[in-house]
Amino acid sequence: MTHFIRYMIDPIDPFKLHALGRVGISVCLALALSACAGWSDDPGEVSVQPTAEIPAQEMLPKFSEQPAKSALPSGWSFYRLAPYKKNTAYRLENYQGKTVLSANSRRSASGLAVKLRPQPATDLWLEWEWKAIGKIPNADNAIRYTDDAPLRILVAFDGNKSKLPLKELLTFEVAGMLSGREMPYATLMYIWAGNSPLDSVVENTFTSRVKMIAVDSGWQHTGQWRKHARDLSADYRTAFGEEPGDVIGVALLTDTDNTKSQVKALYGDIELVRKALKQK
Repeated sequence: MTHFIRYMIDPIDPFKLHALGRVGISVCLALALSACAGWSDDPGEVSVQPTAEIPAQEMLPKFSEQPAKSALPSGWSFYRLAPYKKNTAYRLENYQGKTVLSANSRRSASGLAVKLRPQPATDLWLEWEWKAIGKIPNADNAIRYTDDAPLRILVAFDGNKSKLPLKELLTFEVAGMLSGREMPYATLMYIWAGNSPLDSVVENTFTSRVKMIAVDSGWQHTGQWRKHARDLSADYRTAFGEEPGDVIGVALLTDTDNTKSQVKALYGDIELVRKALKQK
């Protein structure tokens, strides 16, 4: 997953894609969340010509409210790593009487993203359920070359970039020059980790502006639905040591490119819920 690539405004230059890949998966994931321009609806298609950009939305489109079909869910933009990376296959399917998003990854890495209208993170919770049907025995998210996961959900935050250390500003600048897009200030990544301790914050090897939180760990719950509700402000403070800015995007990713393995996973609905509404 170390070469995640964001879309370009102009036709894609493979040399730019390769160069951007060298700054790491985290930078490119963040770029996907900041722009979220769509590609072809066919994740297996070779073409890299961008389609029309999906406008920023208020809420996350629910999978359960859409018909099961061999296509991507409406309102979510497909993103890929690079022309030389295989794409994870995402499809809406009927599973145990409801529509869910299935992800089939075979030595691949690509995902779906939603660009959101900025909304305060205060009292905002992320709620979802997911199921890992297969295992990735060699996955270790603390190591760059084994950083794969059956399930990931990312949340992008806005913020004041001018106060960041010079190293991070340079990373932002390089990524911006190569992609034509600005990175979000910070990104939280919730993962089903291979062996990181539960609820641990996993440091990214490329940038401090993306933090991974292991909400599931190991493989003892493989084949089971796992439900999660996370306080975004609390998790952000734990991960970054400061108050969060506005939430500006959400993405998901299933990847097995680093471990050269394959896995199937299921995503249920992903929702942003205000705490006041949650308590009613």
